[in-house]
Amino acid sequence: MHNINHLQLNPTQRYDEFDPQKDGNKNTEFIDFVIDGKSLYNMLKKYDMVPVLGWGGKEHQKQILDYLLLKQMHPYLYYRYPILVCPWCGDEECGFISVLIEREADMIIWRDFKLEPDNKTIPIEPFYFEWEQYQKLISKTK
Repeated sequence: MHNINHLQLNPTQRYDEFDPQKDGNKNTEFIDFVIDGKSLYNMLKKYDMVPVLGWGGKEHQKQILDYLLLKQMHPYLYYRYPILVCPWCGDEECGFISVLIEREADMIIWRDFKLEPDNKTIPIEPFYFEWEQYQKLISKTK
């Protein structure tokens, strides 16, 4: 049996107001995935990407929610989905971090994080979420 992780969604931005790197950079606002009290954005900050939730057009956000809820497969990654993307445009062409998302009974598993398009493995342990809590949380995201 695996430890169950706790997922929260937290609206935030790329830089705080005192960050010297803020000058000349796009301060993208997004919704961060906070897992067991730790920000996924901060865990992967060295890759200079931001989470896919909370920014971009409505259609794009609906598609991301459908991906996260496994309602729709990604057109060429299938059950791998972009989870962090370019902070300037969100375009997958700029590179992104993907995750394999699977549902097993009442669990959702995020595993096998990769830096794309290089298919380079990122050493992060898998996360296990209870489906009911996960579905409610993701579904109420706008």
